[in-house]
Amino acid sequence: MRSFLLVLALGFPTLVSGQIVESPPRPWPCPVSPPCSPGRPCVMPACGIPSPDVVRQSSDVRVDLVDRVLRYEITETFVNRGSRIGEADFMFPLPKGAAFQDLKLSINGEMVAGETMSADRARQIYEEIVRRQRDPALLEWMGYGLLRARIFPIAPGEEKKVVVRFQAVAPREGDALRVDYFRGMRSNQHELNQEPGGRTSFVLTYPNDPMYGTAYSPTHSIFEQHYGSESSVDSYGDRSFVSNSRGSVRRVEVRDARGEVTLLIPIRRSTSAAISMLANAPGNDDGFALITLSPPLIRPRAVPRDVTFVIDVSGSMSGQKIEQARAAGKQLLRTLSPMDRFRLIGFSSDVRTFRNDFSTATRENIGAAERYLDQLDAEGSTNISGALDEALSAPVQAGRLPIVLFLTDGQPTVGERDASVIASNVAKHRGSRRLFTFGVGADLDVSLIEQLALEGRGTASFVRPEESVERAVGIVASRLTSPLVTDVRVRADGVRLLKMHPSGPVDIFAGEDLVILARYDGSGTGVVRFDGQTTSGPVSWSARVNFPERSRENPFVARLWATQRVGYLSAEKRKHGGSQEIDNEIRDLGERFGIPTEFSSYLVVEPGMSRQRMIGAGGVQLNNVVTTGAVSPAPATVQFEAAKSAAAQRSATSLSAADAAVGMGDYASAGRG
Repeated sequence: MRSFLLVLALGFPTLVSGQIVESPPRPWPCPVSPPCSPGRPCVMPACGIPSPDVVRQSSDVRVDLVDRVLRYEITETFVNRGSRIGEADFMFPLPKGAAFQDLKLSINGEMVAGETMSADRARQIYEEIVRRQRDPALLEWMGYGLLRARIFPIAPGEEKKVVVRFQAVAPREGDALRVDYFRGMRSNQHELNQEPGGRTSFVLTYPNDPMYGTAYSPTHSIFEQHYGSESSVDSYGDRSFVSNSRGSVRRVEVRDARGEVTLLIPIRRSTSAAISMLANAPGNDDGFALITLSPPLIRPRAVPRDVTFVIDVSGSMSGQKIEQARAAGKQLLRTLSPMDRFRLIGFSSDVRTFRNDFSTATRENIGAAERYLDQLDAEGSTNISGALDEALSAPVQAGRLPIVLFLTDGQPTVGERDASVIASNVAKHRGSRRLFTFGVGADLDVSLIEQLALEGRGTASFVRPEESVERAVGIVASRLTSPLVTDVRVRADGVRLLKMHPSGPVDIFAGEDLVILARYDGSGTGVVRFDGQTTSGPVSWSARVNFPERSRENPFVARLWATQRVGYLSAEKRKHGGSQEIDNEIRDLGERFGIPTEFSSYLVVEPGMSRQRMIGAGGVQLNNVVTTGAVSPAPATVQFEAAKSAAAQRSATSLSAADAAVGMGDYASAGRG
């Protein structure tokens, strides 16, 4: 069996990675050529400059949290797509205090471990093996926590697999444990070093113990499994939460782990909340903060709900849309508990109700309501104002949580038609009701749908014609099953929190964490405090955190804040009309943080296209964006997509969700790091 060798040293704090390095060209030792023989062509070895054709085919990262220790196993698979023998030359930064375990290399289909020796001796043996064209891998210390791995030879078309294992104590970030993985892929390395369509996965497992909350990632959308029960990721990157089930571990997966991956695992305590904060402070302006609240393990008294589902059944809802609306209504009914009550309101030219008042969610009443939904036909005009008046007419009873879900695909054509008047009337009569809106297709008043949700302390969901109405309603309905804390507000002592998103009081439902993004003025140790209401009375949770004056850590926090800020400003502009101040702020945020807005676009140009040519085409060249002056009036479809994007931006709590909101996807992934 052929062996290989490695040399190891440990060092200073960095993030975890397997990064291919573009080292300066260096001569290779010439391998000894095998003799020619009949029927066996002569293969001339490549000497001189390393081949760039060795690419990373896949990266699989597995991290296990056991007794506060993170156990990393990173599997890198390389393939030589060139026509000559190649070498893989890449680096693994290690986390602070990491303890290296081993490195294994695939040799003749078998994973073989190495041994440690002096650096000079290991390098000498490696070079000698290279000359003989055997299979070595050299792992050597590069300083600052970097381990460099070199693998040679890799024949044309051959794959090589490397497995690196090490452990590190999980660092605390406030009331959470932090897990980092940094692959270090830069945009100019993307095509050179990653095989097109190559797989990159990251899996974290941690104990399914009451002391741990639900893992959260500010950089990526995640997929979580609980012993066969799964929680999916919706189109905005939010999670549908699953309550703990019996067993020993939870499994969290990041399916496209490009760029920097950061995960936080809240450490819950029985009587207090887990509060953590990530900060980024460039130093020339106010800092950026991402504050996460994980409520404590309390069992609040169940809150009975009064749920009203308002469905547009006008003629434009015919066909698949009305079928999906019926299915969404039935799905909503199935989320009700026996203590809940419900109303169903269908509207077209006139307004019709299942019953005049609320019905208790008994099996018999739910069955009758499902039959009522089956009988709804799509015909007539769109009386939005009449439907909302009916939904808000029932009195609110003390001790019950009133929720209204409103679905339409059109604009008001009967009754009050002025969207601003409709929104104003709803604001006056909403009371304590939470209002969630669903806009289907582009032929609707997106500003009205958006404003109703903002005024009603709910969310606006915009569903494209080809998307599922049932799924959109189901995602929201699953969140509203068990309110935990209402009217939650956040404040800080010692610094000033500015431009917070979400702003104003918010509600937290069971299984959810609250994520606040804000700017901060000041520095040093401060106290972050959350105040809210539960069924048992008022609650207050606080934690001491450090607001740094200058810190380059967590750069994703600034971009996340900017994304939510753009979504908020876009909604304000549609509500009150444009102003130079709002337009300038949106433009500045887009240009500074590379966020596509109505004033800027993310531009990918063909290789070799000069900046002068781009400027000559009518745009102003920026680092990541090109602006082209005034924006033309948007058609209905563009307005719909803009509102859908803004709604997603306002709720984005991970970079992948923020990128999906504006359709950047791979560009943003390639550009980070």
